[in-house]
Amino acid sequence: MSGLAPNAAQPVEIQLHQLSKVLEIAFDDGARFELPCEYLRVHSPSAEVRGHGVGQEKLQTGKKHVGIVALEPMGHYALKITFDDGHDSGLYSWTYLYELGAKRDQYWQQYLDKLAAAGASRE
Repeated sequence: MSGLAPNAAQPVEIQLHQLSKVLEIAFDDGARFELPCEYLRVHSPSAEVRGHGVGQEKLQTGKKHVGIVALEPMGHYALKITFDDGHDSGLYSWTYLYELGAKRDQYWQQYLDKLAAAGASRE
């Protein structure tokens, strides 16, 4: 990972807002991020999404209305997220969640650009 989160950055609050489909996460260094379910789903750290190496990523389409049905802490290092489309194989480390929050605008725009280039849709 990029090392954006200080080594000690740990979540102090995690809230799932079902209606707005947003996961809100606050870290002990004062950072607070609102991460839409769709954003988390299309940036899943799973091999199903990322592939097994550079260039093997699989563009996720049609995830605009995806929601989260379960959150399960994995030890003191990660969160397992189960989405309502059945996807549940990615473990989101605290560092990765911090990175997704800190770089949300950049990563989201890259995703939209990839969709456009592929002629694909969020719907």
